[in-house]
Amino acid sequence: MPIKTFPLGPLETNCHLVHNGRTAVVVDPGGAPRPVLNYLEMQGLTLTHILNTHLHFDHIYGNAALAAATGAPILASADDAFLRQTELGKGGAFGFPAVDDFTSIDLEPGEHRFGDLACTAFATPGHTPGSLSFYFPEEDTIIVGDLIFYRSIGRTDFPGGDLEKLRASVRDHIFTLPGKTRILPGHGPATSVDDETRNNPYFGDFAV
Repeated sequence: MPIKTFPLGPLETNCHLVHNGRTAVVVDPGGAPRPVLNYLEMQGLTLTHILNTHLHFDHIYGNAALAAATGAPILASADDAFLRQTELGKGGAFGFPAVDDFTSIDLEPGEHRFGDLACTAFATPGHTPGSLSFYFPEEDTIIVGDLIFYRSIGRTDFPGGDLEKLRASVRDHIFTLPGKTRILPGHGPATSVDDETRNNPYFGDFAV
């Protein structure tokens, strides 16, 4: 089940495309989706769902265009819906473009099948109240948005952020996965559960 990553948009947000050679899901299309659409066409893939880890503007810029081009529904947590009414969700501030309007379907945590792909959505609040992480067990990979980065964590000083909730989310849903599990964040390089458990300075009291 290959995973292709595209840095998109003004903040080079990691857009992750997961597929099995037939169907695909895209997580966090943070900019114009032309590279994603080209890849889908080149590989002969059908996009079944667009998933959002959270609803900050830099993770959702490409939602409307990608949905319009493919017909795939957009899924996100209802707990982040309030962000759509703020600058953090609408964009348009600090010189950034506005986010094109889109309609999303509420996604509950739990086990799901997106097309042919098995996925568990974990509720991982902290960066935002509705942050979700998407675990693909067949690929030993979890896509975490801005929850945790390579030896760092996401910001918690935005509306709805909470440092202790973020730390609990990581401990309960990330560090409990097998150590070899690959972590794909919303920005920067990939990492692993083992590496972060041992080396992330925000969890020194948890290191083994």
